[in-house]
Amino acid sequence: MTTKITEQNISNLANAGVQWQAVVTGDTTMVAGRGYFVNTTSGAIAMTLPSSASIGDTIIIKDYTGTFATNNATITLNGHKLDGETNAAPLATNNSTVELIYIDVTEGWRTVESGAVSPTGLAPAYVAATGGTVATSGDFKIHTFTSDSNFVVSNGGNAAGSSAVDYLVVAGGGGGGNSNGGGGGGGAGGFRLSNSTSMPAPLTSPLANPTGVTVSAATYPITVGGGGAGSTSSTPGGRGTSGSNSIFSTITSAGGGGGGGSGANSTGPAPNGGSGGGGGGQAPIPSTQSGGTGNTPPVSPPQGNNGGNSISSGNIGSGGGGAGAEGTNSGVEPGASGNGGGNGGIGSFVQAGGLSPPGEGTPGPVSSTRYFAGGGGGQNEGQPACRQGQGGSGGGAAAAVTTNTGGAGGANTGGGGGGADASPGNNGGAGGKGIVILRYKFQN
Repeated sequence: MTTKITEQNISNLANAGVQWQAVVTGDTTMVAGRGYFVNTTSGAIAMTLPSSASIGDTIIIKDYTGTFATNNATITLNGHKLDGETNAAPLATNNSTVELIYIDVTEGWRTVESGAVSPTGLAPAYVAATGGTVATSGDFKIHTFTSDSNFVVSNGGNAAGSSAVDYLVVAGGGGGGNSNGGGGGGGAGGFRLSNSTSMPAPLTSPLANPTGVTVSAATYPITVGGGGAGSTSSTPGGRGTSGSNSIFSTITSAGGGGGGGSGANSTGPAPNGGSGGGGGGQAPIPSTQSGGTGNTPPVSPPQGNNGGNSISSGNIGSGGGGAGAEGTNSGVEPGASGNGGGNGGIGSFVQAGGLSPPGEGTPGPVSSTRYFAGGGGGQNEGQPACRQGQGGSGGGAAAAVTTNTGGAGGANTGGGGGGADASPGNNGGAGGKGIVILRYKFQN
């Protein structure tokens, strides 16, 4: 049952065992069972909770002169939680009276209804942070990271303001394979996105997680995964190298699987990853080279898809998987006019308040749709003319019609590299580097 604290019943609370102290005019460490008149006329004051607490412990704080809105009295937690959160809480409503009751380590101290204008007197606090390239869009700050760095949170906010950070974490794409039968396209880097329900103008995507990351005042290392190297002509038939992971807090996106090759240097399926690499062209015919498995390790929503399988009777590499679709199987005879390798899987999009990666406008808020994490296209053997499959929208290597060398995945998109035909000097395309973008509400 909620206790209503008013000017009329403060004395009743005192009679119930709360010992009121002399007026406080400076920073104070509080003691359970006491009430504090806090005078912030001369400046803000920190009211620190006791270092230890037991269930039922009670503390009362009262605005002495009606100046909390001008100079806050901030409750600092001293290792506890307040209303289940880990961030300091400013009291910013004039004439507020707030009672705190300790429950347990999970919820910590809970605020009880106040007789002031605000239900508790707790002012909204917002996430504040530095790091990366920072842009502002309405009431939101957006931090874009294209290389390893730190996201430094100076204020974790609270539920009345903001305490969650939405994220877009894309890993590095896999490099393309090479094969005398046509190398497979590299798989896209893992694509992970949140769309916190507390955000009034959210990022949107079919793969969005509805929950962001709750932060506190701390330094969060940011890892932006590099794209994997394409297989070189000095290693005929080799697989492409898988991309590297991108990481923010508890969110890890897995690097894309390298594209498959064939022969003695690439037996078995293409590598697994955020999205799987495409299977290499058959050598010897008619063996089948399977694509790698996407969403490895598994997360929900899935971070990517499988690479295509090379299942034709000819020498053609298949497409790498993308965030939005599997890579295309190769299944067309190499003598067919205009034949190409399998297409890479399409990436996934960020829309309406999303962000533009480098190379597609200035990093920051945009109103148009942007794709990330497309798979690389597979390569045919060059019969009758070389043709790499189309990369998936979102950074997969574009079709390379006039060369057997694989095209590179787009920079900071996590796209997979294109496959190559293993002739001297022909290499698989490198995967595109990943990206990390964070967003939070910083004002109302």
